Amino acid sequence: MTERKVRVRFAPSPTGALHIGGVRTALYNYLFARQHGGELVFRIEDTDSHRFVPGAEEYILESFKWLGIKFDEGVSFGGEHGPYRQSERREIYKKYVKQLLDNGKAYIAFDTPEELEAKRAEIKNFQYDAHTRLQMRNSLTLSDEEVKTLIANGNQYTVRFKIEPGVDVHVNDMIRGDVCIKSDILDDKVLYKSADELPTYHLANIVDDHLMEITHVIRGEEWLPSAPLHVLLYQAFGWEDTMPRFAHLPLLLKPEGKGKLSKRDGDRLGFPVFPLEWHDPKTGEISSGYRESGYFPEAVVNFLALLGWNPGTEQELFSLDELVKAFDITKCSLHGAKFDYQKGMWFNHEYILRKSDDEIASLFAPIVANNGVDTTMDRITQVVHMMKDRVSFVKELWPLCSFFFIAPSEYDAKTVKKRWKEYSAKQMSELVDVLQNIEDFSVEGQEPVVMKWVEDNDYKLGDVMNAFRLALVGIGKGPGMFDISAFLGKEETINRLKRAIEILK
Repeated sequence: MTERKVRVRFAPSPTGALHIGGVRTALYNYLFARQHGGELVFRIEDTDSHRFVPGAEEYILESFKWLGIKFDEGVSFGGEHGPYRQSERREIYKKYVKQLLDNGKAYIAFDTPEELEAKRAEIKNFQYDAHTRLQMRNSLTLSDEEVKTLIANGNQYTVRFKIEPGVDVHVNDMIRGDVCIKSDILDDKVLYKSADELPTYHLANIVDDHLMEITHVIRGEEWLPSAPLHVLLYQAFGWEDTMPRFAHLPLLLKPEGKGKLSKRDGDRLGFPVFPLEWHDPKTGEISSGYRESGYFPEAVVNFLALLGWNPGTEQELFSLDELVKAFDITKCSLHGAKFDYQKGMWFNHEYILRKSDDEIASLFAPIVANNGVDTTMDRITQVVHMMKDRVSFVKELWPLCSFFFIAPSEYDAKTVKKRWKEYSAKQMSELVDVLQNIEDFSVEGQEPVVMKWVEDNDYKLGDVMNAFRLALVGIGKGPGMFDISAFLGKEETINRLKRAIEILK
């Protein structure tokens, strides 16, 4: 058999915002496709019309555009296997529903919701399968004439897959190895509903994967229970030779406690679970996103890649190209990965350090301007150079750096109590005179002169520097004192010292 070109797909449902777990699934598909010189297909699974949410599809596409995860074909990308929205493929599915019915692999069921509910009440743990199907109202228990009459009269029906008991179903999983399931535990799943003339996920998924020549299905662990059904469907159609390899990824787990990561965890602990901010059109609720929270897309991708997969080395920082080279789907964990959101913040911090001062300054400049400061990019870049190693997000720079641009209007009471001694005003007045006489106000020009003055007067260096910092900054924080005073310049430094002396004496 000739080796087929690797083709994988990401197929979300447009039912709301894209969960960060879905982003990771798409990322792993992307890495696998690129690593094998293959193609990534973007498909929309919208057969459940009741759950459709306007704007969700556009939101998902925008998310991947921001993250830099590129698709080769699919919805909005074009390609030879379209249409790529399942709701536009009704006629295609009907042909395959008919094929299953004609071959005796499926049957038509007329059971109403009320009849099904009554049967569940009658039989504990009721399952529509080989043991119960002959007690139900379907084409296996009704004559052909009765079936035709019911359909002609407009009775709604479903088409169910006829699963034979006593079969060992093998799922060839790239992460979990050979997974064997007994067919007896599977129910006769609904594959098609006449009410909306659309297939369910199970049939549409298999038909699309086959027709779109998908070679590998990489998806979340939550889909593992449906994998045996999908294998049986491939066999029922006679498509064993083109059956894809499966890989079921470990779940993303809550940061604390047990269970799957949910939006509630993010709301409670203050981190996003969606790539972009989401405005729910039904409830009006706004949910935070990684983009709007100030994360870099590269940091989010790097963070997600290591949730459930390990390169087997100490390396943690990877570009997308490096991830493509290093990724090995067989090395994915069998167990769920705890969502360590603080590690996500650490990644963002590391990417701030990796980026040039100019790049961070260009992002910080609008924040400076919004705070009423009119200054040059050169000044902003100087501040970024001194302070970017102290933050995880660009937006955190302003509260740390505002003193570079705006003189303190008040002084932190705790710092005053601790750092401003009874002799601080006298020392700062002397320091004003010392600074007045320095012509070269650079760090190199100031430091030796001030240090000599401290030493000659037998002052405690800590006392002088702490009072100096309080006068210039308003609190006990910031980089080296001479870095601050050199940036402010002689006139502004002396003005701030004089003002502190006047207010704090």
